[in-house]
Amino acid sequence: MATAAMAPVREPERRTEVYGEFDVVVLGGGPAGIVAAVCAARHGARTLLVERYGFLGGMGTAGGVTNFAGLYGRRDGEMVPLVRGVVDELLERIDRLGGLNAPQDGLQGRIRVRSYDVSAYKCAADQLLLGAGVRLLFHALAVGVVRDGPRIDALLLETKSGRRAVRARQFIDASGDADLAHHAGVPYELGDGHGDALYPSTMFRIGNVDAERALAAVGEFKAIDALMREAAGRYAFARNGAILRPQRNPREWRANVTQLRNAEGRAVDATDAAQLSAGEVEGRRQIVEYMRFLRAEVPGFGQAEIAEIAPQIGVRETRRVQGAYQLTGEDVLASARFADTIGLNAWPIELHVRGGIEWAFPRDPSRTFNELPWRMLVPQGIDNLLVAGRCASMAHEGQSAARASGACFAMGQAAGTAAALRCGTAGEGAFPVERLQALLRADGAVLD
Repeated sequence: MATAAMAPVREPERRTEVYGEFDVVVLGGGPAGIVAAVCAARHGARTLLVERYGFLGGMGTAGGVTNFAGLYGRRDGEMVPLVRGVVDELLERIDRLGGLNAPQDGLQGRIRVRSYDVSAYKCAADQLLLGAGVRLLFHALAVGVVRDGPRIDALLLETKSGRRAVRARQFIDASGDADLAHHAGVPYELGDGHGDALYPSTMFRIGNVDAERALAAVGEFKAIDALMREAAGRYAFARNGAILRPQRNPREWRANVTQLRNAEGRAVDATDAAQLSAGEVEGRRQIVEYMRFLRAEVPGFGQAEIAEIAPQIGVRETRRVQGAYQLTGEDVLASARFADTIGLNAWPIELHVRGGIEWAFPRDPSRTFNELPWRMLVPQGIDNLLVAGRCASMAHEGQSAARASGACFAMGQAAGTAAALRCGTAGEGAFPVERLQALLRADGAVLD
């Protein structure tokens, strides 16, 4: 670890080879990045998607989330799909590969999710992007940008071929951590502004489960919580309660139960390399302890095995850029409407606080969603950058809702379509938001 006594290393000046020049470059292959790249390409932009892993899906694959949240909400009291468009095609492809579960309700019917097989998601995302004509660059890590005044000239990447630069007319930051925006100098907030954030988790899947006995014992959404309370004195649980649910194959279950703290007892900061490293180890330690509990205390899990530990910590919150508008928790609770809406968020406030989860739902039970304004995708200070996904312009409480995959899909569709629009306008600048809204509706998105 660096100290005041350690002199920095001076790197020699270098000339960086250009990997390619594009109309639109998207950084990050999670829900927002997948849909952004598809939409940009379909609207005529030569598009590159850059991803640090060798597969797509973001926290849904690398973080082991294994379900889409926020696709459904109550409109006029009826639970219906509210995030539509390119995501429908992705779900259809996953389903054709045999990897999509039927919708599952929870919290007394107040939420609905779609779980999926991670491998099917990876393959379906590949097919969708290649079918749209998107060029993919995997195993590439963003390390900087070259600016030309208020514009980004090039994104700098470290790849297995060495450092490379990619040029584009428009950039979309869908990295989750706002890496591109951060390198470009866009102002941001980190966590809750008080040294904490939504706590991350290490997700894992459990195999060799006796499905019949397990479903009878903990098939109810929160039944596992009572068993954990009874056993609390015998095991070191990191948080109160768990999300323990069967996958498409009921002999395999997914577990969301770990909670990762740093040495100060606050949420692990996933932008800090040392904290992130320690958090990875701590997550696996907690998994071993939880498996001990499951085998000894929960019917159906006596012979259970760890099927997979996610490739990385499941990060919920790091940097959130400062944009033209900041989505707030009150916007979520009040089912806010915006004249410049570009999609919907149908997930409630879900605060992962120390030791547990705090939920807060929209006050109108017949309209459990809020609109997402175009302005939250437009960062301050850079003319040719848009930001989509969990690092968009949101307050801490607003982000705890709109970080879910449903809202990220919606933001990605808007950002990709808008980037292509910008490439087609004189001076690559402004366009009437009504034009963007018309294109989004034509492509199947629900805006209001």
